[in-house]
Amino acid sequence: MRLLSSLLRGSPWGSLLGVLLLLCLPGAASAAEVDGAAMGLLWALPFAGILLSIALLPMFAASLWHEHFGKITLGWTLLFVVPFSLTFGWHASLGLGVHVLLGEYLPFIILLFALFTISGGILLQGNLHGSPWLNTRLLALGALLASVMGTTGAAMLLIRPLLRANDNRQHTAHVVVFFIFLVANVGGGLTPLGDPPLFLGFLKGVSFAWTLQHMALPVVLLAVPLLGVFYLIDRHYYRRESELLPEDPTPDSSVRLLGRRNFVLLAGVVLAVLMSGVWKPGIGVELMGTHVEVQNLLRDGVLVGLALLSLWLTPQALRTANEFDWGPIIEVAKLFAGIFLTIAPVIAILRAGSDGPLAALVASVTGTGGEPINSMYFWLSGTLSSFLDNAPTYLLFFNMAAGDAQVLMERMPQTLLAISMGSVFMGAMTYIGNAPNFMVKAIAEQRGVKMPSFFGYMGWSCAVLLPLLVVLVVVLL
Repeated sequence: MRLLSSLLRGSPWGSLLGVLLLLCLPGAASAAEVDGAAMGLLWALPFAGILLSIALLPMFAASLWHEHFGKITLGWTLLFVVPFSLTFGWHASLGLGVHVLLGEYLPFIILLFALFTISGGILLQGNLHGSPWLNTRLLALGALLASVMGTTGAAMLLIRPLLRANDNRQHTAHVVVFFIFLVANVGGGLTPLGDPPLFLGFLKGVSFAWTLQHMALPVVLLAVPLLGVFYLIDRHYYRRESELLPEDPTPDSSVRLLGRRNFVLLAGVVLAVLMSGVWKPGIGVELMGTHVEVQNLLRDGVLVGLALLSLWLTPQALRTANEFDWGPIIEVAKLFAGIFLTIAPVIAILRAGSDGPLAALVASVTGTGGEPINSMYFWLSGTLSSFLDNAPTYLLFFNMAAGDAQVLMERMPQTLLAISMGSVFMGAMTYIGNAPNFMVKAIAEQRGVKMPSFFGYMGWSCAVLLPLLVVLVVVLL
């Protein structure tokens, strides 16, 4: 309830949520089909504005962004909604709102809410000695957990224990950098639960099994060399420091895992998502042109129930010790409400293909015979994911390729793989490529770690991650 009141009370998003709820009222006509070929690029301005705001304002106007990000996002959203309604009519706008709310936004935010809430009830208490071998094992564990708990959940669970284990060492920035590579990004590539782009693909019809089967090899081929490179670098620094290490401010102590019942709830999340992908009874409801299937309604209800159960079963003292608060999920909820609405005209333009104003972009990923250039799909989706948010970037290229999950899985599996790899892996190239990246950086700096600057971090990613990605593209695409 506190989360709901935070979203509504004293916030312009309360008004927006009210509008979205009104969209669910019966009696309005279905949304009109919008011809992307007839739309100009100005319709993409609000979407670009939100993404650029997310990318640039936290760096150049941090206080403005943190205090007013909801209002800024709402402003860009209204810049799309009002002209769209005046141009295409309120019925089309209502239909679009229903589709965004029921078909995309609520399933997406409910999964993130469940994973965030449940993982926030798990605490790794105690302290270990931050040797190269222990650090490597913690990074490997985090990479594995990321595909079950989500990259945000795994990162928040392990970053503080990792920092405590290394708090007597002089060189620790590289540990956090590789943690961002592996736990906040690459490790989430195995399942739709791991990283938001893959869950958006799941909502569009990409099966859970397809993602696991096709992404397993790329994740292993990237994660194993990263762990090896990290071990060598960390061992180098550890040997230089071994005779000069100061007294450990948090001496080694036995490690205890608290809130273990939340792992049972996480298993429930996995089963609920699997159920919605496997069980297809063919029953659903139609609302203003949006068909909502009963298995998806059941999944979302179960996920909300599991999150509430975690809040009830987990002692508040444990969440306090975990420094749990609702800020990150509230921020994501507000930002993606705007993103999912403003991306609609961009998707329509992309679907227009060579007849639309983004014909040059479509041509850059298409061969002379009309076949997709998979390496270009990887690098373009990856480059945008590095500087913008990787979830909407995935949607853009998913729709550019075909927009139909069955077509992509059956006829264009390498193209879908290229988009998935680019969106997930290259989110690690900068601090702003994926939401957990900046959260991890902020926590590390609060603990006294002198993290690289924005471009300093890119120096690490270009030197270590980028060559491995080049090899991955050559081998797999």
